[in-house]
Amino acid sequence: MSTQKKELFSETVKAGSRTYFFDVKESASGSKYLVINESRKVGESHEHKRVMAFEEDVQSFSEGLKKAVEFMGK
Repeated sequence: MSTQKKELFSETVKAGSRTYFFDVKESASGSKYLVINESRKVGESHEHKRVMAFEEDVQSFSEGLKKAVEFMGK
């Protein structure tokens, strides 16, 4: 049985010294999940951070993100 993850969608956003990667993947069991990676240059190396939202939580995650973005726009 394969444990390989299948990438379904990928979007890259460059924002100043940071790069964000939005990837939708599918596990070997068929469930989908969102992975948001941030990469930024720190000195001569890069620092990476990752957030994952699983299929059953992505709607709540999206609603929270939307509220935060709307608040920042005020």
